[in-house]
Amino acid sequence: MPPPASPLAYIPFVSVENMMRLVHHHGIEQVLRDLTDEIEADYRRWDLFEKAPRLASHSNDGVIELMPTSDGEVFSFKYVNGHPSNTAKGFQTVAAFGLLARVDTGYPLMLSEMTLLTALRTAATSAMVARHLAPKEARTMAMIGNGAQAEFQALAMKAVIGVREVRLYDIDPAATRKAAANLRGRGLTVVSCESAQTAIEGAQIITTCTADKAYATILTDNMVGAGIHINAIGGDCPGKTELHRDILGRAATFVEFEPQTRIEGEIQQMPADYPVTEFWRVLRGEAPGRTDARQITLFDSVGFAIEDFSALRYIHGKLHGSDFFHQLDMLADPDDPRDLFGMLQRAA
Repeated sequence: MPPPASPLAYIPFVSVENMMRLVHHHGIEQVLRDLTDEIEADYRRWDLFEKAPRLASHSNDGVIELMPTSDGEVFSFKYVNGHPSNTAKGFQTVAAFGLLARVDTGYPLMLSEMTLLTALRTAATSAMVARHLAPKEARTMAMIGNGAQAEFQALAMKAVIGVREVRLYDIDPAATRKAAANLRGRGLTVVSCESAQTAIEGAQIITTCTADKAYATILTDNMVGAGIHINAIGGDCPGKTELHRDILGRAATFVEFEPQTRIEGEIQQMPADYPVTEFWRVLRGEAPGRTDARQITLFDSVGFAIEDFSALRYIHGKLHGSDFFHQLDMLADPDDPRDLFGMLQRAA
């Protein structure tokens, strides 16, 4: 029999099953509120983080990305894909996992699924921005694109800023029926619409979340009136956008990390001198947010590593004293750090 593993060899792993149990235990709206606050707190200390555009491997089928960051004490990374054609094959468009580690030793602190967690953190990021940029008393949102992210977005806007009505539209009516059924009984008035134009009628917040890897035009300039907040989250890689460029010409545009968004976001359509504001500057009072009631604000969101860092650290903080994880024998940790070969031999 090989010798028992060192206690340092074991790393908590949060599986999909345990992530679901954790969210149900705390309540999805509470988790969304908590994540919103966690992400905002990290945005307020933006300068402490390592920042770089994510490393992306593109193919004809989609993209695979690595998203690392560190605040000097804790390191995180996420592996995530984006394959729009996956749903036709019965696969998720997005699948992800992530790791949290100590900077001082390099030892991992936690490994976690992040397919569900990415959906939660994306919705929380949208809500964080909306509570600072959306019109005051915004109560109606349009959700254009009713895929895997739609319900998370609606519930985050409800939990964080008090949205009461969500108007749904998707080119696939089955997706709208799915979203409407999932949101039934959750304290929202749900209206299923037959066009994007109908969906945005009366909405103060418009969220676009479509998956096709194309220069798409989900919203045209004539569809967007004054005083709207647009939350554009579907355009998130080169060659993939959702808004007509004329909308950007009328909007005050806010981004996560400008060097990444210039490559991947709606602003890839615009010249290099098109003005944008990194959202952390609004939180820290270094730049204005919404300046008047008739202004169109646009959050050109592509997803950034700090949001994953916040989400992973939030989940790690919920593990103490719980059973929402398994221990993985993940690290070789010999009694003598110099004798890795001897550890292998003794296991024979």
